[in-house]
Amino acid sequence: MGKNISYSFSKGYFAKKFAAMGLKGHSYENFDLQHIDEFPELVHNTKGLKGLNVTIPYKEKVIPFLTGMDDIARRIGAVNTIKLKGKELIGYNTDAHGFQKSLEPFLTKYHTSALILGTGGASKAVAFVLGQLGITFRFVSRNPTHDQLGYTDLNEDILRQHQVIINCTPLGTYPNVKQKPPLPYAHLDKGHLLYDLIYNPSKTAFLLEGELRGTAICNGLRMLELQAERAWEIWNSYS
Repeated sequence: MGKNISYSFSKGYFAKKFAAMGLKGHSYENFDLQHIDEFPELVHNTKGLKGLNVTIPYKEKVIPFLTGMDDIARRIGAVNTIKLKGKELIGYNTDAHGFQKSLEPFLTKYHTSALILGTGGASKAVAFVLGQLGITFRFVSRNPTHDQLGYTDLNEDILRQHQVIINCTPLGTYPNVKQKPPLPYAHLDKGHLLYDLIYNPSKTAFLLEGELRGTAICNGLRMLELQAERAWEIWNSYS
């Protein structure tokens, strides 16, 4: 469930999974909602609905429609997975699981501080994970609040102090592949790690700028695979 989600990774991923498992009575559908107020009708009118994934821009907006949330989703303040249990709608956040497990192989002892680009629902899961890992962070926003940085605040000193930079914005997503967050990329070096939640294209303009300067890079594909498998576990659990 999202808005303008024809690009969605999940439909193809689960179609292949269901085929491999021989689950002939299963399907995974995209529900493209123009407004969150369409959500109750979707749930009421979709026969056989067992669960939902939630993507931009509804990870926070869907919360008032839920009957409950697990502890991690509540602490993060964003939901990307919903389980239907009778008349109950229970919200979960599997983004955090996927992000942590995909990030950890790239971390070194020097990666102690991060910049999070964007302040939407996905960025909340990223912040939660960084906190769990003991990595300090600052949010970067187009419209920063008093405790956030604006893009015009970024300079050589800021980038030197923050070795991990995580793009949680949609900038660079196909087909707008030339777009990228406005960073002073010239100050990146091999000590930096650039992580992009975008997975299409596999190397965004943001990641290419880092690769050009010797940084470690990672896109969001592994995160998506991991969060999808965790969602599947939730939908099929008895609790």
